[in-house]
Amino acid sequence: MTSPHRPPLRGIPLSAIAPPQLKLPKRISTALLNALASGVVPRTGVEHLSVGRDAELATLQQDLDHVAAGGGAFRLVIGRYGAGKSFLLQSIRSQAMEQGFVVADADITPERRLVGSNGEARATYRELLHNLATKSRPDGGALPIILERWIAGIQSQVIAESEKTPQDEGFDLLVEDKIRSVIQTIADLVNGFEFSNVIIAYWKAYRADDDRTKESVLRWLRGEFSTKTESRQAIGVRVIIDDDSWYDYIKLIGKFVADIGYKGLLIILDEAIHLTKITTSISRQNNYDKLLAMFNDTLQGRVNHLGIFIGGTPQFLEDPRRGLFSDPAWQRRTQQNRLLSTANVTDSIAPVVRLEPLSDESLLGLMERLGSIHQCHYGYEKRLNKSELQQVLQVMRSRIGGGTGSASLLTPGELVRDFTGVLNVLQQNPTIALDAVLQQEPVVARSAGAEAVSAEFAEFTL
Repeated sequence: MTSPHRPPLRGIPLSAIAPPQLKLPKRISTALLNALASGVVPRTGVEHLSVGRDAELATLQQDLDHVAAGGGAFRLVIGRYGAGKSFLLQSIRSQAMEQGFVVADADITPERRLVGSNGEARATYRELLHNLATKSRPDGGALPIILERWIAGIQSQVIAESEKTPQDEGFDLLVEDKIRSVIQTIADLVNGFEFSNVIIAYWKAYRADDDRTKESVLRWLRGEFSTKTESRQAIGVRVIIDDDSWYDYIKLIGKFVADIGYKGLLIILDEAIHLTKITTSISRQNNYDKLLAMFNDTLQGRVNHLGIFIGGTPQFLEDPRRGLFSDPAWQRRTQQNRLLSTANVTDSIAPVVRLEPLSDESLLGLMERLGSIHQCHYGYEKRLNKSELQQVLQVMRSRIGGGTGSASLLTPGELVRDFTGVLNVLQQNPTIALDAVLQQEPVVARSAGAEAVSAEFAEFTL
C-alpha cells in the first residue's frame, strides 16, 4: 500500500503537467461539469479527465482483447470511496464501445442483486438491458438498433447471394434460413432454443411491419414479462427471463452479439458494496455464490465473448464477516500474492485491480485538465498557473484530516468536487484573488461523522 506520508509538492517538476489544449463541444463540457457538480460520474467525455490510471486501463484493455478473441474475462476493480472505481469503469466502457463491443452497465442496489426471490436479480438484468449501448447508441437503449441493423445486414447478404429482392417470392424464406443458420449455435445452449425463437419472432414482426409484436419481443428480451401466460399470449413463448435464469440470457446475448458482428459483450456492475449490506447471511452467500459462478465461467472458458467487471470497495472484498473474504473460495481466489505484497509491482493477470492513491503529478494533471474544461466551457482567459494549482492542492491536503500526515486521504473525488467549487467562485468573481478564496474556512468541519458523509458523497469516484 502507498504510504500516507508524501514528499512535499515542491519536488514535482511543473513541466511534467502537460495542459491539454481542449476545444470541447458545449454538450460535452456541459455534461462533464454538470455531472461533476452533481456528484456523479460523467457518461460522456470521461477521456478528457483520465489521468494516472494508464496501468489499470491497460490491464482492462487486455481483458477486452481476450473477449474479442472469443474468450471470457472477469475483474474486480477495488478502491475506497473517491479513489476512481466508477470513473475507471466508465473509461473502459467508452473504450469498449469505440472498439466495437456492446456494453451494459448497472449499479447494485438494495433492489438490484445477483440472486433474489422477489425480482431483485431480474431487476439487475432489466437495468443492464435498459443501458445496453453501442458506439452508435452510447446512452443505452441499443437493443432494437442491434436487432434491426443485423436483420438489414442479413437481407443485404441474401440479395447479394440470390439476386432476389424483398418483393420476390421466397425472399423471406431465404432470410429466415440465413437467420436460423446464424443463431443455430445459440439454440444448443441453456435456454438457447427459446431465445432463438424470440429472435425469429422479431424477424417475422419486422418483415410484417408489426410494431406491436416487435415491442412485445423487446419487452421479453428486456425481462419485462412477469408471467409465462403473458409471454405466451404476446409472442407464443412459454418461458420468461426471471431471477433464476437471467445470467443464462446474459451469456446468450454475449454469444449472439459476437455472432452478428460485434466483438463481444461487456457487463459492468458497480457499487457491489451493497451486497455486503444484505442482512440475511444465506441471501448474502447466495449472491456471492452467483458471483463465483460468473467468475468461474469466464476464467474456465465456459463462456464466449463475455467480459464482466465488478466495482467495489476494500470492505466489499476484504471484510472477513460480510465481504467476499467471508467465503474461503473467494478468499483463495482474490487475496494478494504474499510473495509480491511488499514489492512495487503488480500482477496484471490477478483477478483484482486495486486502485492506489494517485501521485502528486497525476492529481495536478487532473486539476489542469479540469481547469481547461472549465475555461473552455465558460470562455474566459486562463487564471490559475501551475504554481497556483500546487498551492490549491497543498491547501486541500492540509484540510483533509487536519494535516499533511493524512495526505493520502485526499481522493480524486474530493479533489474534483472542491476544485470545481474554487473554479466556479473565481469565474463568477473575476476580481477576487486565489488567496482570498483559499483562506476561507471550510463550510462544514471535517469531523469523523462528516468524513463518512463526505466519503459517501465522493462516490462519483474520479
